[in-house]
Amino acid sequence: MSKRMKVAVLVVLVLILAVLFLFTHLRGDLEYVLRSRGEKIMAMVFVGWAGAVSTVLFQTMTHNRILTPSIIGLDAVYMLVQTVVVFFFGSTTLTMMSDTSHFLFSAGTMMGFSVLLYSFLFRREGQNLYFILLVGMILGTFMQSVTSFLQYLIDPNEFSVIQDRMFASINNMKTDLLWPAGWCIAAATAYTYRHLHELDVLSLGKDHAINLGVDYERIVKRLLMVVALLVSISTALVGPIMFFGLIVANLAYAFFQTYEHRYLLAGAGLFGIAALIGGQLIVERVFVFSTPLSVIVNIVGGAYFLYLLIKERKAW
Repeated sequence: MSKRMKVAVLVVLVLILAVLFLFTHLRGDLEYVLRSRGEKIMAMVFVGWAGAVSTVLFQTMTHNRILTPSIIGLDAVYMLVQTVVVFFFGSTTLTMMSDTSHFLFSAGTMMGFSVLLYSFLFRREGQNLYFILLVGMILGTFMQSVTSFLQYLIDPNEFSVIQDRMFASINNMKTDLLWPAGWCIAAATAYTYRHLHELDVLSLGKDHAINLGVDYERIVKRLLMVVALLVSISTALVGPIMFFGLIVANLAYAFFQTYEHRYLLAGAGLFGIAALIGGQLIVERVFVFSTPLSVIVNIVGGAYFLYLLIKERKAW
């Protein structure tokens, strides 16, 4: 089967899942139900695409297929911000905040953290990318520790508000922000597709990329900001999903078996959209909202991550 045919198969799969999600178990006011489900599908398209593309880009730059952008610490920044607001100003401040304000506040703090981290660590020429990842991981662990400490001190009733933010939920998405978020994701994707050839070369590793004429530091700096933007938007929309990108990116590698990022990015994005729509279909129709989608994704993703580690160890 050709690569284009594989992309077409994934498109058909996404369309079938979307139709099933829209029209199964229709009850009540049909106009309201269809509009609500349509908004959920739109959110899952944006989040699935952003999470998948950011992971493929990140793994290409790090030349490692078991790393995800969460290692930079953006998820930790998101939870720390929510916890600090509740701890110092009370849960009312968070719940009364408008969707637009909360989205801009959450996404802005994550992007601000990324800008400060990259601008400080990239100040020296020739800075090693893995050193930046190490610093991001250390800062992320530190922020998780601070978050846990503050959560222990918060009143249990106030903690329930934070708990709602700890797990990604399609049902808690900010519908008013879908189109602005979609345009930002589209712009980031368009910029990424301008650098497909550089990405194909980057997959060979830093030394080979430099020898083949790629301006390594410039392209890595810019693509890291694209990754941070995509992760910030998707996290601010529905919440953090830790292992989601790892699953869909590796599915795309296995399905397409190519180095060409025009297919890898499209394939991972379509796998991501299909996984979210199919997963939400199971959550709503089978589990009847008894568990959030992110819990299922993290369980499957955690098991898959262990499988990848064991597989890599055998390869050594």
